[in-house]
Amino acid sequence: MNRVILMGRLTRDPDVRYSQNAEGSMAIARFTLAVDRRGSRNNQNGDQQTADFISCVAFRRQAEFAEKYLHQGTKIVLQGNLRTGSYTNKDGQKVYTTDVVVDELEFAESKSAAAGSEASYADHSSRPEPSAAAGDGFMNIPDGVEDEGLPFN
Repeated sequence: MNRVILMGRLTRDPDVRYSQNAEGSMAIARFTLAVDRRGSRNNQNGDQQTADFISCVAFRRQAEFAEKYLHQGTKIVLQGNLRTGSYTNKDGQKVYTTDVVVDELEFAESKSAAAGSEASYADHSSRPEPSAAAGDGFMNIPDGVEDEGLPFN
């Protein structure tokens, strides 16, 4: 199975180009995603984050979405698959490539968080907060939710 799920920030605005084919023009967006390494928030000095920089390419609708809404620093979640390839550059050297081909793409934070709020992604998720009355750390199930819809029946 070849499936990739990443969350990170764009290192620069997407580079969007249009190719002509038999069906008309097709949008192609290329961008690099900076993804923090899990458990490596700071190095030994405690002053720098450790991240991997992942090359991504999106086609058609996802590329048009990237062109319209994404810019440097935008935090996104994407799903796709890993593709490797190679080509010979103008100097005659073989260059190997690895890209994530994007299938799905969405924002990972709200506009207010993106505008400079220091709140974390979890603070802006759409999941309901645990009830203050339930001091055991479990979330109360709201009234009106049928047991058949719960995944652990």
